[in-house]
Amino acid sequence: MGILRVRAKHQPFEVAALITTSICGVLLMTLDARPPSVQLSMPEPIQLGWEVSLIVVGVAGLLGILWPGRLSTGLGIEFASVLVLGTITGMYAVALVAVSGQQGVVAASLISAVPAGSFWRAAQIANDLRCLAYGHQCTTHRRVVGGVT
Repeated sequence: MGILRVRAKHQPFEVAALITTSICGVLLMTLDARPPSVQLSMPEPIQLGWEVSLIVVGVAGLLGILWPGRLSTGLGIEFASVLVLGTITGMYAVALVAVSGQQGVVAASLISAVPAGSFWRAAQIANDLRCLAYGHQCTTHRRVVGGVT
């Protein structure tokens, strides 16, 4: 039986996205400057929730990745964070297109990569958690042979 190789610690793009998400949330709240698409498409309480979510998702996601305890706990925290990250960045992409129309399609397409990647990562984590729960080597995981994956 091969070694279960969980993909939790080797996601530099995810780490960069989580750090940037927190920074954006802090800047939005401290500078009190919201994108026009957010101001026009979301009610004030939703805007505030969106900003707070940016901060919480970034911090919680990094906490999940760096979790020193049980692997399943860290993966669960990371799982929740990437699901919410995908949702709130998807909200922004929709708001951008709703307000800007055709002019916002290019920017929204680029921003849509974050929810796509987040949901992809969530699927990977769900699979990892399933394998950990059943305590066996899943066929979808890579086997480590001589240190090479």
